[in-house]
Amino acid sequence: MHHVRFAFAGVALIAGASAIASIAALAETPDRPGFENPIDQPAAAETQPATPTVASAPVAHVDIDNFDFAPMALKVTVGTTVTWANHDDVPHTVMSADDPVAFRSPALDTDDSFSFTFTKPGTYKYFCSVHPKMVGTVVVTAQP
Repeated sequence: MHHVRFAFAGVALIAGASAIASIAALAETPDRPGFENPIDQPAAAETQPATPTVASAPVAHVDIDNFDFAPMALKVTVGTTVTWANHDDVPHTVMSADDPVAFRSPALDTDDSFSFTFTKPGTYKYFCSVHPKMVGTVVVTAQP
């Protein structure tokens, strides 16, 4: 029985030596096509799930300067927020000419602004209620 153990241990020793020789042979052949030594490879980067991008709402600007709206005519898509900024030394307002009134700003002093988000397609004419000769138009189209 002692002999069987020895033979079994010898087989394991031979198998173990054979495996070590195979690994050593692989490690000594880096020029072999397709050879990749995992020790020399950088760690795989963790993959992050893709973050969905959220589109920001479109914006547009109208300057109030020298008793004019600039641009006087503006074309935007539904969902756009238009901001009017007063750069004159006198107060102005921005008021739609629609009935009922779609938007109306308070009196805007120098460097004050007013914003309105257009949610429906259409043509919106507006004016300054303090200076009614100041007029402008916003044309709102459906999303492209």
